[in-house]
Amino acid sequence: MGYLNEIKEAIINGKHKEIEGMVSQLIKEGVDLKQLIDEGMIAAMDVVGEKFANSEIFVPEMLVSAVTMQKGLDLIKPLLKGDETEPKGTIVMCTVKGDIHDIGKNLVIMMLEGAGFKIIDLGVDLSVDQLIERVKEIQPEILGLSALLTTSMPQMKKVIDALDDQGLRKTIKVMVGGAPVDRKFADAIGADGYGADAAEAVKLARRFV
Repeated sequence: MGYLNEIKEAIINGKHKEIEGMVSQLIKEGVDLKQLIDEGMIAAMDVVGEKFANSEIFVPEMLVSAVTMQKGLDLIKPLLKGDETEPKGTIVMCTVKGDIHDIGKNLVIMMLEGAGFKIIDLGVDLSVDQLIERVKEIQPEILGLSALLTTSMPQMKKVIDALDDQGLRKTIKVMVGGAPVDRKFADAIGADGYGADAAEAVKLARRFV
């Protein structure tokens, strides 16, 4: 299984120029694609997440690894049969009303996709009503709310209160994050979890589904 280690190393080291050639070659050789994703790509992003959590690497390196993984995944996904592409769970992500910052959210999305979740990104500046409507429509297991501005943080509580009012709170886990957000705030507004960074968000999501 040397090829799994090669793919892992390529993603961990962010070899985004080489990854497509490597994955294409493995596809030609007829390797087990599900194993390639689970034990090569997802395993690599777990290592990247750990390195990030331990401050061995920083956001730029993590982004390059995530982009590398995504390039490989894009080649494999169309070739998988329906039952092999079954995601671990569906997560709706957005930045709340009054906030148009999305770099952090986008990084979390890449890491969650790398961990095998299906992500629906609703974008930025989402009003409570828009969000509740989409949650009813999509019925995700998890809702991820992001805020970078302290002024937009109260919107997170409004979303959670609205989920309560609509009777949706029992069926969905809400995780929150963003630079000004902390665990104390997450607890105070009734969120199910707080992710200090993208790696922590992945751990939370795995715990929730």
